Formats: sequence, structure tokens, C-alpha cells
Amino acid sequence: MKKIPSYTGLFIALLVIGSWVASTVLLMQWQVNFSNPLLYVFILVQMHLYTGLFITAHDAMHGTVAPNKNINNLIGFICTFLYASFWYPKLYTKHHQHHNHVHTADDPDYHDGSFIRWYIQFIRNYLSIWQIVVMAALFNVFKIWIPQPNLILFWVVPSLLSTLQLFYFGTYLPHKGEHDNKHQSRSLPRNHFLAFFSCYFFGYHYEHHDAPWVPWWKLWATPQPPEGGAK
Repeated sequence: MKKIPSYTGLFIALLVIGSWVASTVLLMQWQVNFSNPLLYVFILVQMHLYTGLFITAHDAMHGTVAPNKNINNLIGFICTFLYASFWYPKLYTKHHQHHNHVHTADDPDYHDGSFIRWYIQFIRNYLSIWQIVVMAALFNVFKIWIPQPNLILFWVVPSLLSTLQLFYFGTYLPHKGEHDNKHQSRSLPRNHFLAFFSCYFFGYHYEHHDAPWVPWWKLWATPQPPEGGAK
């Protein structure tokens, strides 16, 4: 009997995108009050949803969002554009370069330096002038209808914070130092609650490199790495 393709990944991807859209639309209308602690909670929620957009695009790069290639890639294009006007094909190429040349001079995600230098190099590898131009143009168009504080606090700041979240938990901690395993990566201590809220289970990074076809929402259930994989 022919196996029926699973579209669970597509449902989860649409759930992430829909949550980001709903949250963003609502927060663009919210009355900003710096004395209200909810303001800072909402910024963190937005940051996490931005990270979800990027992680969903990452799954698309590995073909795990939908069995239909065109739908899979469409989700990748949508998520990278919503995240910060990234060009999906460029990210696709660089991400697979990371997997093929991990922890080498040809790895765009690796830098043998301090946290700050590594982060700057990481951003420079992915940011482009045209992307900055598009984001600046969108900002100036949106502020015609949306209060500028809302745009800055719930559109600009969370996306910037998300780059730190993705870099720290999804690149820096898993790949810093030397590793005695074939994937040159480590997994963070297994705590599914913290793993989800830190970076959608991508702290389980050895598992991702060992089985890149596993989507983010299944990483928690993958077998633990051998002893060397967690170091």
C-alpha cells in the first residue's frame, strides 16, 4: 500500500506563521506603556515567535515542512522574508555549506574567536545591503499607519534579539571549542522545557547534525548522542 504523505510539518509551520502574524498585528495596536511589565513579556514572546519563523525556514531547508517540494520551499521563502527580508536561496546554500564543512574555514557559521567577534562574523555572513534597504523601506511605509514605538519594540527589537537567541543556543554553544565526534558539535543538557523555550530544541544540536531530516518538533524524541556527542 502506498504511504500517505504526512502534512503534520506543514500544519505546525502554518501554526508558527499564524501565531507570529496574529501577535504582530495585535501588538501593532497595543498602547505602549514602559511601566507596564507586560510590555517586556510581549517583546520576549515576539522574540520567540521570530525564532520560530527562522527554525521553520530551517526545516524547509532540510525538506521537512511538507512532502511537496514547491510547498516546502514556499514556506521557506515566506518565513525568511517575514523574519527580516532574508533571501531564502542564499540561506539554503549557506546552511548546507555549514552541514558539509562544519567547524572548518568553509563553514559560514563557525568562527574561531570570542563570542562578540563570532556573532559579528555570523551576522555579516548572512546580512546583505539590499536586505537592509528593504527593511528600511518597509519601516518607513508601516510607520504611516503604525505608531513608531510599536514598530520598534515589537517588530525591530524582537527580530534583533532573536538573532542572538539563534546564535547563542543554536550555533555558539553547540559548536564552540573542540569536539571528539564526527559532527564537531555538542548537545546541551536534556531538559525539554528549557530546550523548547531556548531555541525550539536546537540545543540538541548533535542530534540535528546526525539526523538533519528530523524536524524541530521531533528533535526532543531523538536518541541521545554518544558520550562524545554531548561534550
